[in-house]
Amino acid sequence: MALLIFFFVLSILFSFLCSIWEAVLLSITPSFINRKVQDKSTSLGHDLRAFKKDIDRPLSAILTLNTIAHTVGAIGVGAQAAVVFEDTPTIMGIPSESIVAAVMTLFILILSEIIPKTIGANKWRSLAGFTVKSLKFLLFVLAPFVWVSQLITKNLKNDKNKSVFSRADLAAMAQAGEQSGVLAESESTIIKNLLRFEEVSVRDIMTPRTVMVKADETTTLMNFYQNNQPLRFSRIPIFSESSDNITGVVLKDEVLEYLVEDKDDVPLKTLKRDIMAVKDDKALPELFEVMTTERAQIAVVVDNYGSLAGLVTMEDVLETLLGLEIVDESDGEADLQKLARQKWENRAKKIGLIE
Repeated sequence: MALLIFFFVLSILFSFLCSIWEAVLLSITPSFINRKVQDKSTSLGHDLRAFKKDIDRPLSAILTLNTIAHTVGAIGVGAQAAVVFEDTPTIMGIPSESIVAAVMTLFILILSEIIPKTIGANKWRSLAGFTVKSLKFLLFVLAPFVWVSQLITKNLKNDKNKSVFSRADLAAMAQAGEQSGVLAESESTIIKNLLRFEEVSVRDIMTPRTVMVKADETTTLMNFYQNNQPLRFSRIPIFSESSDNITGVVLKDEVLEYLVEDKDDVPLKTLKRDIMAVKDDKALPELFEVMTTERAQIAVVVDNYGSLAGLVTMEDVLETLLGLEIVDESDGEADLQKLARQKWENRAKKIGLIE
């Protein structure tokens, strides 16, 4: 009976440890690893990063030990059960070996699967150090088995460098964080908008050409001011000869400053600043990077043929990221794309294109 109990406890114990190690290893998050890597007082972060980078190695060691524990335990328990119950082949008409097997299966399920994996999944932060030390020793002891396992599975893996997380997964995590109260609604919105950033192009957020406020560069400051009161925009594109030939931009503050100094007859081109041009199909992350690098607040948008398509500002980019309209107190329209569509519909109705 002593040997029967010994094999049973030994099998359960090793299987219990394997389940904890597996649950802890799979529960550790990248952010936790990065925090530990930044902690110079311990090598835990670097060890965890190495395990996560090549997770097949520690998992192979865990599964190898677990299989050995189950196999040896089953053989040992089965052999000792035959000896112990030699004089009692049946209990209540049921074979003794079957009862032992059923009891062992139940204990394995509860004590080496359900309980340890629950502990590992909930206490992985405090068990991370213990798991790393245990796995390093286990990998050393079971090195030949791990090598064989990796050799067998090497050709069965597809795109092993591909992250297990997708943008949809991260968006779902942000939503879950909002529902659980970890993230505020505004924070969750920003995260989800950021994940969709690369799917949005300049064309989606620009101010269309038809509703752009622009001026002839030869216009004097006084004429421009009198024809555009109140000055609602801080940056005004200017053109030469054709309204689609944008040559630069002037700042409202400088226009007002010149007017205060009685420089009324100065043409707008005197205050002209360079303005960058971007393609209408450029993705927002690229636009944000370019505008940040160039320290630009505004850019003209051109199509594939080089024709003027509209105007985009850093404000438009931030509105998309934050998920709201940043409306100045002097803004007459919050959504200029909507205004452009309404104007087109009005023109189309007048000429009979639509009813």
